[in-house]
Amino acid sequence: MSLSLTRSSTHAHGPYEMVQEQIERAAEHLGIPRNAVEIMKRPKRALIVHFPVKMDDGTIRVFEGYRVQHNDAIGPTKGGIRFHPGVTLDEVKALSMWMTFKCGVAGLPYGGAKGGVVVDPHSLSEGELERLSRGYMEAVAQVVGPDKDIPAPDVYTNPQVMGWMMDTFSRLHGTFTPGVITGKPVVIGGSLGRSDATGRGCVTAIAEAAKDIGLQLQGASAAVQGFGNAGRTAAELLADLGCKVVAVSDSKGALYDPSGLDLPRVIKAKEAGNLLDYGPQRIDSSELLELDVDILIPAALEGVITGANAPRIKARIVAEAANGPTTPEADQILYDNGIMVIPDILANSGGVTVSYFEWVQNLTNDYWSEDEVNRRLHRAMVKAYRQVRQTADRHQVDLRTAAFMIAMQRVYEAMKARGWV
Repeated sequence: MSLSLTRSSTHAHGPYEMVQEQIERAAEHLGIPRNAVEIMKRPKRALIVHFPVKMDDGTIRVFEGYRVQHNDAIGPTKGGIRFHPGVTLDEVKALSMWMTFKCGVAGLPYGGAKGGVVVDPHSLSEGELERLSRGYMEAVAQVVGPDKDIPAPDVYTNPQVMGWMMDTFSRLHGTFTPGVITGKPVVIGGSLGRSDATGRGCVTAIAEAAKDIGLQLQGASAAVQGFGNAGRTAAELLADLGCKVVAVSDSKGALYDPSGLDLPRVIKAKEAGNLLDYGPQRIDSSELLELDVDILIPAALEGVITGANAPRIKARIVAEAANGPTTPEADQILYDNGIMVIPDILANSGGVTVSYFEWVQNLTNDYWSEDEVNRRLHRAMVKAYRQVRQTADRHQVDLRTAAFMIAMQRVYEAMKARGWV
């Protein structure tokens, strides 16, 4: 870990400003034209929708939603849908852009997209959630499709939500169309291995990075911020490799035991409704990021590692299972301190990689075993990590800049081949 990044400015970053700064950093090391960089810094299309949903008490609520498509030079766009009260258009724009570069690093024939609805899904009944899901799909149906834009689950959405959306699209078009969406229940065209893919891919990248820095995973310590799908899977798989998971957290709080948490008990408490019922070993959620551990996995929301707390982070590897957890200012500090950051567009690309596998299975009507999916995912993650590592070493940059360089070069070549630039 030597040489430096371009020094970041110190102002606060929203996700949209973060991704634009990341693009500019990578562009400094690429010989691509300025007009191509400017195209990549903005989404191609942003749709804002307002749609009514009948609530259980008979009233009608109008919800605001978004679908943003960043760049479709390489192929149809791809990206998740999140249901969260804090969703903003700028956040969805940024997430669509990260998806383009995530697909570029993974070598997938996609551009990036993202969607969201401003809602607290925990406040809805199951019937209300279904009507919301179907209403959103009806509102965006004109801009999505198997050869246009393929949504997937994201924060607070799940296979059932995807199933309702796929069914709505199929009804609108009068034909069963499983390829319109990924992350569906397996019985209606979902892929085996999809639910674990983000966490599994992240752990594959961690294992490769550990080889590079001489870290033995047997006995290594790990902390996981965010105990949703990706964080839980990553924690379980790290434990399977011999790591000691000493801390986990969710929106209710954080657990810490330096001798190692009993993960099955943690999972049982989480599934029963409250992670903290595990026991008295509690710490403040912000403290988890600064624990003296070998591996830190931020697996919650963006912007949690900042210029303020980055100097206190002690992990040897930070693997971003979440999107955008590290600000550009924090990136510089971690790099200067010799901490390896496996960037989100690489570390959490396992999810979109297996979503791609699901889409291929839908289009060909040829379905694979879970072992086959996991083998293909492992091969893809190792290849992507090695390409990023080689680019970082060759250009003497951090892994994030290297990942952006690979993806941006690929998008530029596609735009050039199509005569856009």
